[in-house]
Amino acid sequence: MWTKLFAIALRICTGIGVIIRINQRLLLIYRRIIAVSRMDALDIKILESLQRKGRMSNAELAENVNLSPSACHRRIQRLEDEGVIRDYVALLNPRAVDKPSTVFVEITLSGQADELLDAFERQVALVPDVLECHLMAGSADYLLKVVARDTDDFARIHRQYLARLPGVAQMQSSFALRTVFKTTAIPL
Repeated sequence: MWTKLFAIALRICTGIGVIIRINQRLLLIYRRIIAVSRMDALDIKILESLQRKGRMSNAELAENVNLSPSACHRRIQRLEDEGVIRDYVALLNPRAVDKPSTVFVEITLSGQADELLDAFERQVALVPDVLECHLMAGSADYLLKVVARDTDDFARIHRQYLARLPGVAQMQSSFALRTVFKTTAIPL
């Protein structure tokens, strides 16, 4: 069913230059739907194990999920190829790298034109202290997660980067007093 709908959507959109970006997003969504529909209980066990401890060896992972190392490796390779596993990273302690403050910044733009949104998104991606940027539904257009050493450092980030982003009409910043709970593991 998804294949037919996707094929119809692609035929409708063919030849329209503005829609190319949408076609690419649809293709990515389609691939992810197919990847998720192909996952079985062993794939989910592999993903849960890797989310808890990404540095474990293939042999250790294979033992945890009751597979041979070669079968486990093939599954991991498939999950990587399908985009289910995007990256492997080291999660740093913010205090140890002198960035203990987390600031959530709500940004409202002066307009909603695609060009303005694109310009904002391109520029905000270049701000080194912004960890996340989310396009929002609600009162603000974007929500940013920013790390800083302290309030003075955030003031510098605000002046040097955030206030200069294209189309910013309003900003509201909220400092996190403490992180009560945090995980990077997506429930499966």
